Amino acid sequence: MAAAPLPTRDGVGPSRVALPTGPWPTIAEFLVQRFTAIPRATWEARIRAGEVVDQHGTPVTPTRPYQPRLHVFYYRSLDNERPVPFEEMVLFRDEHLLVVDKPHFLTVAPVGKYVQQSLLVRLQRKLGLDQLAPLHRIDRETAGVVLFSVQPATRHAYHALFAERAVVKHYEAIVPWRGTPALPAVRRSRLVDDTHFMRMREVDGEPNAETRFELLEARDGWARLRLSPVTGRRHQLRVHCAALGLPIRDDALYPTLLPEGTEDFDRPLQLLAKSLAFRDPLDGRPRAFESPRSLAL
Repeated sequence: MAAAPLPTRDGVGPSRVALPTGPWPTIAEFLVQRFTAIPRATWEARIRAGEVVDQHGTPVTPTRPYQPRLHVFYYRSLDNERPVPFEEMVLFRDEHLLVVDKPHFLTVAPVGKYVQQSLLVRLQRKLGLDQLAPLHRIDRETAGVVLFSVQPATRHAYHALFAERAVVKHYEAIVPWRGTPALPAVRRSRLVDDTHFMRMREVDGEPNAETRFELLEARDGWARLRLSPVTGRRHQLRVHCAALGLPIRDDALYPTLLPEGTEDFDRPLQLLAKSLAFRDPLDGRPRAFESPRSLAL
């Protein structure tokens, strides 16, 4: 992929939008109508500042005619992002890989209303690695081990490990515990998008999600489980635990969706991506990384 025509700024690369066939008289008018959450005055200010360009680096002007199939690049900016008061920790770094222990409440990469408060942007700013890219994702609410690719030239080899399910992943979770019924060794089900965009749900049909369960300890009405996902569906562990009547402690989505704005930094989701292991595709060496964090009953 060709380099973006705008440089990284404050750790964030430019966003890109492809212009479809349509009736807009100008590129500026398309942007206003396409991104309704962004005021017209904001687009006008970005254009005046030269922060909206095409794939050739040519600036978009207020009157530039609309051109289907053109790609337009621009900087995203969000006002008043709520700072996440927890720090990430670098566990390992070489010329190809960066392994990081992510705190709760950080998205892995910019999404929606989270840009500066994302793990990728924090790392790019601190380490100066503009070409850094996540090799997989964990939920914003989940803490633990995340792998990043440092070099685009070797990125595909590490991506293939996840596509081929060649990475062994173990999570830990705190759930309510009464001792009955017995914890199943595995749960397989079919997960699909729920009617609410933030959630997933189980339906009848061919399973596309599989999780293995192990009880690590239990006391005082709570248990610590090891969860080993065989597949990597969105919210898979959270849905499977809730479906077993064992919702993860402080989960704001499952089994009940709590109102927006109820998030509490003092009560993070008790789900931890504890470890990752795989055979390095470049030199064949076994690799294993573990979060130093722990969950307490």
